[in-house]
Amino acid sequence: MTGAMHAFIRIVDAINYRIGRVTMYGIFVMMAILLWSSISKTFFNPTLWTLEMAQFAMVAYYILGGPYSIQMGSNVRMDLLYGNWSNRRKAAIDTMTVLFLMFYLGVLLYGGLSSLAYSFGYWGTDPIAFFTGLVTGTEEIGRMERSSTAWRPYIWPIKLIMVIGVFLMLLQAISELFKDILRLRGEEIPHVV
Repeated sequence: MTGAMHAFIRIVDAINYRIGRVTMYGIFVMMAILLWSSISKTFFNPTLWTLEMAQFAMVAYYILGGPYSIQMGSNVRMDLLYGNWSNRRKAAIDTMTVLFLMFYLGVLLYGGLSSLAYSFGYWGTDPIAFFTGLVTGTEEIGRMERSSTAWRPYIWPIKLIMVIGVFLMLLQAISELFKDILRLRGEEIPHVV
């Protein structure tokens, strides 16, 4: 069991580390979009796509950077009491609190899948059955959801990024749970390379 935990931690942490490092540069993508928006509004005809595309880039930056933030311990935390505790006590408390995070992320993932299915034109109540049906060929994509703005982009790409980001964050929360369990056992925790 411990070997499986170590392997899971290594794999998930490596994936989220690499995705997080690439996602960090998304800030420059957002800056470039907003710079172009300013230039085009000042010197040319204003473009329709820039503000909404900057919002999409911000969502991708935030949601794909979340697992990396959890992994690096750079998420916001109340250290009033926590900072003075021993590593073992921190691990014991974190073991309990990460379960709440995992529940929240599970609900968020199901809602994200439901919203993604809706963006593909599915009007039913079971998004898992819809995606299973897409794979097996028993379901079809309907009328795809589009934004209500003048640009009218399809919404499914950003919803897909959100689902992937929440899924990666759930995997990272499980990895953090395993790390806390290993800390409570007094074992070494594998480091990301």
